[in-house]
This record gives sequence, structure tokens and C-alpha cells, in this order.
Amino acid sequence: MTMVVLFHHAQGLTPGIVAFANELRAHGHEIHLPDLFEGATFATVEEGVAHAERTGFDRIVARGVAATEALPADVVYAGSSLGVLPAQKLAQTRPGARGVVLYHGGVPVSTFSERWPDGVPLQLHLMDQDVLGEVDIVEELARAVDGAELFLYPGSAHLFTDSSLDVYDHQATRQVLDRTLELLARVDG
Repeated sequence: MTMVVLFHHAQGLTPGIVAFANELRAHGHEIHLPDLFEGATFATVEEGVAHAERTGFDRIVARGVAATEALPADVVYAGSSLGVLPAQKLAQTRPGARGVVLYHGGVPVSTFSERWPDGVPLQLHLMDQDVLGEVDIVEELARAVDGAELFLYPGSAHLFTDSSLDVYDHQATRQVLDRTLELLARVDG
């Protein structure tokens, strides 16, 4: 069993992100789902991003960091879109991370530190035509991290792993879950 901290996307802690977490739980993993928006959810990505801008991205990331303070350091951090910010920051700056899985985005390594920490595996998942996911930045991140696994799925949907949204893609999400579970099995040993 691996402990995973999964940070939600800009639409908030939606039923779809909870369902995704429950899929991982069903395989015996302990999943923590911090609510970066303090209960708020949004109908569109644009509304959620506007909320994050009003709140402040630094404050959103700080909420994510604070949510992990009582947890052990040897966890896997995961984030969906906006949630990649606290996940990646923690993986790069909190010693002990067992891995990081980023869904629908990522930022350059230099955003949080000079280099990626040794021995921390990185897995990335997004659609190959996802404009919001900034595929070019994610590809750059993958090249910067030794052994990074970048999985590009055909399509342009941004939050395709959220079953509560119209852009949900069951087949691609099944692949994402299978690959995430493979990583969790590798770091559990």
C-alpha cells in the first residue's frame, strides 16, 4: 500500500476527482484529497482559474503544502491540472517523496528548485492536443527528469480523467489509472 496525496484541478474537489481517488483506493492505496478551494467547486475551468487567480496561486500552493504537514514525508504526490503546482512543489522541495504523478499539466523544474530530486520518479499524463495542459512545457519537464514517463493520449480534452465532466474519456482514463497503479506498485516495494 502506498500513501498518495492527490490535489484537485481548477474546478475543485468534484465528484469525478473523488471517483478517480476511489479507483486508486480500491487497489489498496491510502489516498488523501486536500481541498485547496475550501469547499468551492466550479462549472468550468475558466471559473475555477478565475477563483484561483483571486485567491492567489501562491496561497493555493501553500494550502497544499499545509495539508501535508501531518503526513509522513514518504508519500507519492499527484496533481490534476492546477493541482500539479502543490504536487510538484512538494515532490521537489519536501525530502522523502516516493514519486509524483502529474495529470493534465506540469511546470518547468526551475519553478520550484534548481533540479529534480534524485531517485524521485515522475509520471506525466495528458492529451497530445491539450492546449490548457501546455504539452510543450510538459515535454520539457519530462526531458529534464531522468527516467520520466510521459504518456500522451490522442485528443484535446483537458480534464479527461474526471468522470463528472463532459470531457471525460473512459478508455484513456483506464490507461491513466493502470499506469498510475504500475508506478505505485514500483515505489511500494
